[in-house]
Amino acid sequence: MFYDGSFFTYAQHYFYHEKNVGWLRFPEFHHFIEKYIGLKEQDYASYKVVYASWHQGLFTIKGATDDQLRRERNLYHDLMHAGIEPKYLPMAGSLGEKGTDVALAVDALQMGLDKKIDIAVLVTGDGDFVPLVRALNKQGVRVLAAYFEFKSKNGGKSFINERLLSAVNYAVDINGLETDKDFKQDFRTLFKKYEKAQKSVEVSDRGVN
Repeated sequence: MFYDGSFFTYAQHYFYHEKNVGWLRFPEFHHFIEKYIGLKEQDYASYKVVYASWHQGLFTIKGATDDQLRRERNLYHDLMHAGIEPKYLPMAGSLGEKGTDVALAVDALQMGLDKKIDIAVLVTGDGDFVPLVRALNKQGVRVLAAYFEFKSKNGGKSFINERLLSAVNYAVDINGLETDKDFKQDFRTLFKKYEKAQKSVEVSDRGVN
């Protein structure tokens, strides 16, 4: 699994603050992905997440607030407990995240070239990953896009690029599971309720092209 960190974090905040269904947790998310792929493919009795990485920009201590540093530490612990390798790149000043998409693509392609995976799960909606999907397919690696499609109250939105949707072998809209009769129960298991005072999070508008 290859996480576009900002894309996933935006969805976590949306589910927690706006939908009020709880905090989207990594272990439960991985279990669902394993189950979903197992339903799509019948080659093996079960599928397991054997590798997961998180790609995101990281503020320097000087450029971050105390709240940002605390949230980043909490996230780091969540990633460690879920067996996800954090692969941060420094924030490029006022330009924000630079190079994270390339780092994710290199990571995923290397795993594909090493023949270590059967399926690559891209947790993103960014159309820039279409060449990556095609390159992985050439190596015999199928690709699942796990994405979140919603519009937040402040006008921000999350979605998947149509070119990426057409390129991947499988795709699943996690937000859409809530109204899918076959996956309603699975959707509810993805979240854990917390008192909101325990989590202070900052949501930034981020669309995906």
